[in-house]
Amino acid sequence: MAVKNKKIGSAGRFGAGYGKIKQKLVAVERKQRIKQECPFCEGRAKRKIKSIWECEKCGKEFASGAYHLKNQKTKK
Repeated sequence: MAVKNKKIGSAGRFGAGYGKIKQKLVAVERKQRIKQECPFCEGRAKRKIKSIWECEKCGKEFASGAYHLKNQKTKK
């Protein structure tokens, strides 16, 4: 009888084991890949280096979270 496995997504590269770590990694990577919104002009912000972000629209540089912008507005 075949066993149906749950899809892990990008964390499948680790293979068997690493259960909770893989789940945490998938959660972080999902949040990281969401389009980030500039807090000043609501344009698109891209990460330059760790914790440094730059808006493509207004050109401002600012510091925030390392992998995703913190205190972002939630869209309903």
